[in-house]
Amino acid sequence: MSIQNVMATADIAARRRAGVTAALVVLVVLLVLLSLGVGPVRLSPSAVIDALFGGGSDVQQVIVQQIRLPRTILGFAIGAMLGLSGAAMQGLLRNPLASPELFGAPQSAAFGAVLVIAFGLADVRSYALPVMAIAAAFASVFALLAIAGRNAGLLILILAGLAISSLAGAATALVMNLSSNPFVVLEIAFWLLGSLEDRSFHHVMLALPFMVAGAVLLLSQRHAFRALSLGEETAQSLGVDVGRLRLMVISGVALGVGGAVAVSGSIGFIGLVAPHLMRPLIGHDPARLLIPSALTGSALLLAADIAVRMIPSTSDIKVGVLTSIIGVPFFLYLIMRERRALSGGVA
Repeated sequence: MSIQNVMATADIAARRRAGVTAALVVLVVLLVLLSLGVGPVRLSPSAVIDALFGGGSDVQQVIVQQIRLPRTILGFAIGAMLGLSGAAMQGLLRNPLASPELFGAPQSAAFGAVLVIAFGLADVRSYALPVMAIAAAFASVFALLAIAGRNAGLLILILAGLAISSLAGAATALVMNLSSNPFVVLEIAFWLLGSLEDRSFHHVMLALPFMVAGAVLLLSQRHAFRALSLGEETAQSLGVDVGRLRLMVISGVALGVGGAVAVSGSIGFIGLVAPHLMRPLIGHDPARLLIPSALTGSALLLAADIAVRMIPSTSDIKVGVLTSIIGVPFFLYLIMRERRALSGGVA
C-alpha cells in the first residue's frame, strides 16, 4: 500500500472518529434536556432551557434548577466516570472483559460507604463517606493486581475479581446484619441498588471533585495505554514506567468509582458496555477510546435514569437494577465470544 493510500485511510478514520464523538456530544446534550424535562411534571425542551436561565415560572425554575439538575449532573458525571474507568481498566490489563465492577471496585467502595452509614462513623453528608469508599475501592483494585499477578490470564482475573466482589458483598451483608437500627438497614439495602433519586447539589459537590481528579489521572495516561497495548516489555523500551502507570490507573479508578458509589450506590456494567459499543466505531487504540467511552457511559446512565422515571410502576425502580438487567446478558454474550480464550483455545 502506498504512502498516499495509508494517509487517506488514516484521514478517513480520523474524520469518522471526530464524527462519532460529535454525535455522542449531541446525544448527551439531548439526553440532558430530556432528563431535565421528564418527571411527574413534564416540561418541553424549550421550557427546560428557559427555566435553566431564569425564565419561565418560579415553579418550573425550582423543578429544573433545584430538583432535576443535580440528578442530571450526577447521571452525566457518574456515567462518564464509569465508562472512562472501564476503558482504562481494559487498556491497562489489555483485556476486553476488564471493568471496575467485574473486579470488585464498586462492591468494595459500597462496603466502605456502608461502614460509615451503618455505624454512624460520620454524617452521611460528610466527606468521610467518599473517602472511605475510595479507600476501599483502591484496596480492591490493588488486591486484584497483587493476587492475579502481572501476566494473569483472563480466567485468573475473572476468578480473582469474583472472589474480591464476593468478599466485599459478604462484608457488606455482615455490617447490615450487625446494625441495630432496622431503618438504617432498610436505607442501606435500597441505597445498594443504585439510584440518582432525591440527590441535591450537596451530593454533587461531595462526589464531583473526586470524579474529576480520577478522570484527570486516567486521561493523563492515555499515551501510555497506547504503548502498553504492544506489551509491557515494548512499553518499557519506549520509556513507559509500567509500575507507575498501574498505580496511576488504580488511583484514578478508585477516586472516580469511590466518589460515584458514595452518592449513587452500586451502578453496574456501564464500565463494561461503553467501551465495547465504541470499539467498532473508534477502533482498538485505547488512547482514542477513553473520551468516547466516557461520553457513551454518560449517555447510557442518563438514558437508564430517564427510563426508570418513565416505566409505569407503583414504586421507583432503581437505576442500578435496570443497568444490571441490561448489562448481565451483554456480559454473558462477551463471555461466549471469548470462550476460546477462556478454554485455552478449545471451542
